Amino acid sequence: MAQKPSIPKGTRDFGPVEMAKRNYIFNTIREVYALYGFQQIETPAMETLQTLMGKYGEEGDKLLFKVLNSGDFMGKVTEQELQERNSLHLAAKLCEKGLRYDLTVPFARYVVMHREELQLPFKRYQIQPVWRADRPQKGRYREFYQCDADVVGSDSLLNEVELMQIVDTVFTRFGIRVQIKINNRKILSGIAEVIGAADKIVDITVAIDKLDKIGIDNVNAELREDGLSEEQIAKLQPIISLSGTNDEKLQTIAEVLSGSETGQKGVEETQYILNVLKSVGLKNEIQLDLTLARGLNYYTGAIFEVKALDVEMGSITGGGRYDNLTGIFGMPGLSGVGISFGADRIYDVLNTLDLYPKDSMTATQILFINFGEKETAYCLSILNKVRAQGIRAEIYPDAAKMKKQMSYANAKQIPFVALAGENEMKEGKITLKNMETGEQQLVTPEELIATL
Repeated sequence: MAQKPSIPKGTRDFGPVEMAKRNYIFNTIREVYALYGFQQIETPAMETLQTLMGKYGEEGDKLLFKVLNSGDFMGKVTEQELQERNSLHLAAKLCEKGLRYDLTVPFARYVVMHREELQLPFKRYQIQPVWRADRPQKGRYREFYQCDADVVGSDSLLNEVELMQIVDTVFTRFGIRVQIKINNRKILSGIAEVIGAADKIVDITVAIDKLDKIGIDNVNAELREDGLSEEQIAKLQPIISLSGTNDEKLQTIAEVLSGSETGQKGVEETQYILNVLKSVGLKNEIQLDLTLARGLNYYTGAIFEVKALDVEMGSITGGGRYDNLTGIFGMPGLSGVGISFGADRIYDVLNTLDLYPKDSMTATQILFINFGEKETAYCLSILNKVRAQGIRAEIYPDAAKMKKQMSYANAKQIPFVALAGENEMKEGKITLKNMETGEQQLVTPEELIATL
């Protein structure tokens, strides 16, 4: 017996129902990005390893899917190299390309390559799959989609404001209640500076980023392990457990950071973003969270994270300001700010809360029943008129039993069925059946179109 086919671990098939849901997510995000003047680009699934390697740290390099060279890929490898079994060295000889790990590095490469054609500031969005040779587990896949938007070539904080408006608009359209968390890398640097541990900025932020998961005592224990003194840890406590309104928190932190120029700059930037957002009005809550510390070797200004309020789920959107996107390719000084929607997590949230609109799940709107050649010829002319009006319609291909055709309509959740027999053909009409209510009415083709 032939072996049953399978797909690689960490990848998934998506059937028609899943695709309808995923397209609803992608189309909603795409529409909102376009609403704010962002333009879509796409980059190849494969990049050269020269582009990818060394951009994600040692761990990231190990998670890159490498693609074997075409033709005789073993041709340049000596017997001695094979016997040495140095996998990194062999990979460098056997592979020149790899699957993209994220959309940011390919975007940086795109900006450098097309700099002369781009109008700055350049507002781009990209919705494409990425690949990581990670260990598959719940919620973590080897192939998944990212939905990124970035503005490069502008230092204006209005970009941060607009990205928060985009986040707010997208989740309002989805019907998901969220909390948008904001912080600033400069505030975190200022905190490390005033407690006398500027060199421990990464250790401090990695530890306090775990506050929600492991609690204050374990965070403090981790800080001790990282070499912070009891005095430094004590100075951190009021900052970590800061409460009150955004304005109250900012006022307190401004006093704490009065001796740090970097910290003060972070407070000013955050104050501006929050004040402008207050004046434009968001549907969802925005909260200053000083324990938010994402991507610190990357972000240099504002940082954002979005959490769903009605479902236990990690971050469903994140992003921030960075100073040197293209520096990795020898073009320093191009500042940018971006966000990324986690499409797979949003999919899970919408499923859990059952928030998909009914019409987003409906593919075919009307099925024409097939009674035979004469009836089919009659239906086809009406079918053309229906489709010309943008109504999604199909005719059952075979003159099968009525029960079978109706079962097909039910299985595909087609809301209307059209029937034309001798009587309908004589009158130039058609019987329209509502599959939900069972109600039937005799209508002209024009009335049928108006009803749908």
